[in-house]
Amino acid sequence: MADLATKYMGLELKNPLIAGSCGITSKVEDIIQLEQAGIAAVVLKSIFEEEILNEASFDLKEAENNKFIYTQLSETLDYIDVHTKEKRFSNYLNLIKEAKSKTLIPIIASINCITDSEWIEYAAKIESAGADAIELNIALSPMDINLKDADKIIIRIIKKVLKAVKIPVAVKIGECFTNLAGTILEIDSSGVAGIVLFNRFYSPDIDIYNLDIVTGRKLSCDTDYLKPLRWIALMSDRIKCSIAASTGIQDSNTAIKQILAGADAVQIVSAIYLNGKEYITEILTGIEKWMFEKGIFSVQQFKGLASYKKATNPSVYERIQFMKYYGRIV
Repeated sequence: MADLATKYMGLELKNPLIAGSCGITSKVEDIIQLEQAGIAAVVLKSIFEEEILNEASFDLKEAENNKFIYTQLSETLDYIDVHTKEKRFSNYLNLIKEAKSKTLIPIIASINCITDSEWIEYAAKIESAGADAIELNIALSPMDINLKDADKIIIRIIKKVLKAVKIPVAVKIGECFTNLAGTILEIDSSGVAGIVLFNRFYSPDIDIYNLDIVTGRKLSCDTDYLKPLRWIALMSDRIKCSIAASTGIQDSNTAIKQILAGADAVQIVSAIYLNGKEYITEILTGIEKWMFEKGIFSVQQFKGLASYKKATNPSVYERIQFMKYYGRIV
């Protein structure tokens, strides 16, 4: 029987499949069903930095406008500020506690953040609630023309969180960096336990008949796995921390490819939405079947066999290959 076990961020996983952060991972009943279907770990739906801070800010403004509530007493504002944040965050902590009490798989909390402000203190509460790890979804917008030194912001956030907790911390990033390889290496040297490639940003579309902006494709398509595949292959041999693939992993074949490139684990979301939780079992069966056909007995045997350093033709991962290919056509 094939050994699908792998290690991600120091966590022992029964197989490489992780349910990525999404609406499905926001309810304990669904998390239980994911575990029953064979998922090895779950990344909870993200708690947003803005959700905590902006909600408190709104309540404070409302209080200031209501003279019956606000009478220039700082204690009132302090209470509203703390109470709002604690109420909002307590729901997330309860989700962690309940998920841990009713499942045996690792539960990874997710924080969607853009700054290193006061939300950092909540990381310690996540650890206390029983989370096995934290995934920082650092969503710095590439369209923010005022954004400077994105790399420094990311490292600053990481270091503050690492000081606040002892559990493993992973960082999920997008691919929009001037020097992506350098950014990945810098994140690796910061002390994180894992890197997730890549974050999938919201993309709007245009309705040409009603001349209006509409919601773009919500789920990944079957070629989206290619971007993380390339960068995992390029970087997996060069970093010390774990690496997970995210985006476009919709079947056993794409999961196998990411592991061959060097991924320790793969995160799936769209595949679950499209095919149901039971599809996890089908993906695992597909991986086992492929391993049997290849005479491979464990995930560790084939992990990284197609990475940049081990590939028979590593130049296919480089930009120069792109230039050679299209150079023949022009």
